[in-house]
Amino acid sequence: MNHKKNSLVFWIALLAIAFSALSVSAQSDMTRCDAEGGCARIEPGDTIKIGVAGPITGEYAMYGQDITESQAIAIENLEPIEGFGWELLPEDTLGSAETAVAVANKWITDPTFVADAGNVFTAESAAVIPIFEKAFIPMMSPSATGANLTVDNDVFNRLVFQDSAQGAFAAEFILNTLKFSKVAIIHDGGDYGKGIADTVVSTLRDAGIEPVAYESITAGEADYGAVLAAVASTKPEIIYYGGFTAELSVLLNQKAQFGLAGTPIFSDDGAFGVEVLEKAGANAEGLIGTSTVPGESEAKLAFDAEYEEKYGRVPGSMSSFAWFSYDTVQVLADRIRSVAFVGEDGNLYVPRAELVKAVRTTSGFQGITGEITCSEVGECNASGPTFYRVVDGKWEIISE
Repeated sequence: MNHKKNSLVFWIALLAIAFSALSVSAQSDMTRCDAEGGCARIEPGDTIKIGVAGPITGEYAMYGQDITESQAIAIENLEPIEGFGWELLPEDTLGSAETAVAVANKWITDPTFVADAGNVFTAESAAVIPIFEKAFIPMMSPSATGANLTVDNDVFNRLVFQDSAQGAFAAEFILNTLKFSKVAIIHDGGDYGKGIADTVVSTLRDAGIEPVAYESITAGEADYGAVLAAVASTKPEIIYYGGFTAELSVLLNQKAQFGLAGTPIFSDDGAFGVEVLEKAGANAEGLIGTSTVPGESEAKLAFDAEYEEKYGRVPGSMSSFAWFSYDTVQVLADRIRSVAFVGEDGNLYVPRAELVKAVRTTSGFQGITGEITCSEVGECNASGPTFYRVVDGKWEIISE
């Protein structure tokens, strides 16, 4: 009898020590929320929220739709953290930086909001970086390529390669693979299009080649005849265009009227996809484009099949950012999981400053796009661009 009593006392004491240790651990974890930025707090029954903002409707909807739909698949595939599930907050900005700012200011008032998985465009991203920097909200963009976005901040990170890298690759491809030296430049005046075009220009000049023309168009117009006439007068071998699908389609449909039918246009990843083929039809033949489509793998094939089953089209048909979009959510969730803890009150806490650092120091994460490791400034891209040409109405990889 005494033996049984002593045994019971032993187990009660052991449980008391265990509960005490857990309580001390929970209290110790809570001190992490005293750091600058505090903690995101998710109560039982609520969700861990990740946002994405971009044009889901309007002229540039193909980018926002493709990105948010790919990220919706990623969210569905995430395992809960200690019973707390996930939620994607897609917001339609129509591509407007002003709207993106309003969305960001709304998000940061939500204690369950923990990360931004993409402001789709460069201008949007640049506008919200100061807001998220102050609120300790990490960003991981699948598509914003502006070269200066990773300068002088701790929160902006991206999986896609930046404009300067894309522009340099394109210029070298024009010179070394296509063997053209008479290059005309057209851009849409935006941060993204002009940024890439200017890098093409600087890379050409570094190689001793001066562009024969450098012209800007106004986005959203239906007639670029004056610009095409000016370019045609210089007799270029190729035209490099920095910008998006809508304006590129107009240039393709009008260039033959100015004696440029046989002059190919080379464009960026912002204009890659099926939309330009639909808008330009036969006039897109010979168009050269840039894509970020990753190499084949079991993970990519599984995603491709899930995407097609869910949306009735193949990934990459609307934009080249589908795979990067999936990976942004997966990376952010992995980093959130690495710092989150459950408090004594049963709430899930995510120390914000710790999460910003955890995202920036991502290393060796295996995603669809490759092994993802972020540099000290947040460049996390795993692969470079691939160049395509439109042949018989379809994009085909150009073999060097």
